[in-house]
This record gives sequence, C-alpha cells and structure tokens, in this order.
Amino acid sequence: MDRKVVSVVAGISLAAVALAVLLPGGRAPDSDPLLPWEVSRNADGQTRVFGITLGDSTLHEAERLFEAQAKLSLFRSPENDYAIEAYFQRLNLSGLRGDFILSLALPRDQAEAVFERGLRISRLGSGTQKVELSPEDAQALKHTTVTNLTYIPSANLDESLLRARFGEPEKQAEEPSGVVHWLYPHKGLDIAVNPEGKEVLQYFNGEDLERIARPLSPLPEGDR
Repeated sequence: MDRKVVSVVAGISLAAVALAVLLPGGRAPDSDPLLPWEVSRNADGQTRVFGITLGDSTLHEAERLFEAQAKLSLFRSPENDYAIEAYFQRLNLSGLRGDFILSLALPRDQAEAVFERGLRISRLGSGTQKVELSPEDAQALKHTTVTNLTYIPSANLDESLLRARFGEPEKQAEEPSGVVHWLYPHKGLDIAVNPEGKEVLQYFNGEDLERIARPLSPLPEGDR
C-alpha cells in the first residue's frame, strides 16, 4: 500500500478514536453542536460558548437551550459577599456529558432580600452560608443575566487533548494545591488542569481575568 494512503488511513483512525472519546456511545454529532472549544468573542468583548453570550443571555434562555431546569442557590460568604449560581447536573450536549454552573448577575440589595426570604439555610465548611430560594424568587431570577459559565466534563481530559482542542495557553499559573490553570484571555477561558481529579473549564468576559488570576502563582518558564 502506498505510504500516503497508509498515512491518510492512520489519520482517519486516530480521528475516529478521538471522536469516540468525545461522543460517548458512538452518537453522530449535532448539525449545530454546542462544544466547549467553540468559543468566540463579539465586538463588545463578550464571550459566547454553548450558545450563551456572557453578560447578555439570561438563565431562562439557558434553560431553553439546555432543555433542562437549573437548581438555584444563593451563597453568602463570611465577609458578607453574595453569589448566586444556577446548577445543571449531568447534561448531555452534542454527545458530551458534564455539569454546568452559571453565575448570575444580582445587585447586592436584591441578593440580601432574596437571602432573607430563603426557605432553608445551610452552612458550608468554609463558613459560607447557602440558602434555598423561595419558588417566587427562583421564578423571578430566570430573567437574570448569566455572567460566568463553568463546565465540568464527566470524563477526565488529558493535556494532549486539551492542546489539540484549545491550543497552547497564553499563560499558566498554579494554585497551592498543585492545580495548574491554563489561561486563554483572548477566548475568555480558564482551564483548571487537575492531575488528581476532574478538569474545570471556566468561561468569562475579559474584565474578569484579573479577578480569576489574582490568587494564582505564575509558573516558571521551565515548568510549562
């Protein structure tokens, strides 16, 4: 067999293997797939991924797109900072399964009022309080804007696959725990590469990069 033909066949085989990994069960890809590496930025610098434009799309739009309802939780830190998140568990989008956490924009005064109306409060190990929202507040917050999106794939992603799909990171930084963050500012993406657990992909708009990278330690050139 001609060497060129062998190379082509080998390339097709490798592509098939990669597709099998990324599309469990041999499912055919969607005609308009929602994939984690399909990331774009609009003229206003807003990141768009999984059909959601951060800073513009609402939770209601995300639920329609995902064909699932989110579980909403409001958190209050020991410093009295508030954060509200919408959690989608084990979604299957375009053959890829994973969990999604959407951070929502909520002014502090509204967050305080929602917290006070909460049905049940629990305390996390960090001292942060978590409140279950009232049905009325949960319904009203469906029209709140999505600011950040976190994606946790069900499968572990090795570094070679990440490089093939997302390219080389523009920056790398490390947590004290050893988790290394691959930062892609021009994509609005931070990939937390965890040698002992699942990878976490966080999508953000440009102005959030400094907040994300601030507690991290830049890696020396030789360790990248």
